[in-house]
Amino acid sequence: MSNLQEIERAVSQLSKEELAAFRLWFAEFDAEIWDRQFEEDVTAGQLDGLGQQALQHLREGRCTDLWNIVQLLISGITIESYRMYTESFGIINS
Repeated sequence: MSNLQEIERAVSQLSKEELAAFRLWFAEFDAEIWDRQFEEDVTAGQLDGLGQQALQHLREGRCTDLWNIVQLLISGITIESYRMYTESFGIINS
């Protein structure tokens, strides 16, 4: 029996409480691995091209200001209302 099969078998036998605790542990474990890989990719410059593209889009006005959208949503304005507002003033958000 492989390690994976042993793990699957063990997980399938957990109680609801144990499964909930396992889910929490695994989510944190997985997030740490993802964060570490992301940091390595950034350090290696693997995301530099995407960063430059994002900055170019920002300079060209091709970005949606997410902070403004969050503030509007908090104030109770819907995304559809926001779209209608921006379209009525010719504001392009991509």
